[in-house]
Amino acid sequence: MKIHIETGDSPLVLAQPHGGTEIPPDLLKRLNPHGQALADTDWHISRLYDGLVDDVTVVRTPIHRYVIDANRDPSDESLYPGQNTTSLCPTTTFDGRPIYKPGQQPGEDEIQQRQQQFHAPYHDALREQLERIHQKHGYVVLYDCHSIRSLVPYLFEGKLPDFNIGTNNSQSCNRGLESCVQAACAREAYFTHVLNGRFKGGWTTRHYGNPQAGFHAIQMELAQCNYMQEQEPWSYDIDKAEMLRIYLRNILQSILSNPP
Repeated sequence: MKIHIETGDSPLVLAQPHGGTEIPPDLLKRLNPHGQALADTDWHISRLYDGLVDDVTVVRTPIHRYVIDANRDPSDESLYPGQNTTSLCPTTTFDGRPIYKPGQQPGEDEIQQRQQQFHAPYHDALREQLERIHQKHGYVVLYDCHSIRSLVPYLFEGKLPDFNIGTNNSQSCNRGLESCVQAACAREAYFTHVLNGRFKGGWTTRHYGNPQAGFHAIQMELAQCNYMQEQEPWSYDIDKAEMLRIYLRNILQSILSNPP
């Protein structure tokens, strides 16, 4: 597996842990039709963010989250205690449906092997880029790119807001950056937004966010209805996407124009 890295010299790093669709052939055979549908992909996330601002660093994994979720704690401790969620090596979809054929779920040894083979290399690459940019500027902003279907009753009630900003309840970045991103979202009257709602930031945001040391992390979870078809074949909607990209560009430019 090769982690995709685009290096830039600006203070901004875009992380994309859930856009990959690769599953090893032997594992794919163990998945049932729900698993093989890959419905819980952050579809087209790389295309959506591509070229929005210049000179940014991008780190993404090609591996699908059903192999291992690169935005989960390696210990598999729940990020949202008491709420429905999926695990480090998911066994269900976001709708709570099993993804494996009977008896084919991974055991502890396999989970550990996947962590070493797929989870650790992604975070090794991400950490290296964060440290490189931090050394250059004295600070770095990690922007974690995510998207999800706007209606997932198993995970949340009602329709998801369009922009879901996660800062681990204002702990993963300073208030200036948090306010900057929230203000950029609020200026876009066409879209709705929420700060630290259902999605407060996953393990990436919580693990790397250390604003006192100059490491600022923020997660953006987008509702997929604003740029694609939310059912098979999960098609990219160019017209919708281009409008959303205008607003995403404004958000990223606001981050770059307002150093934390």
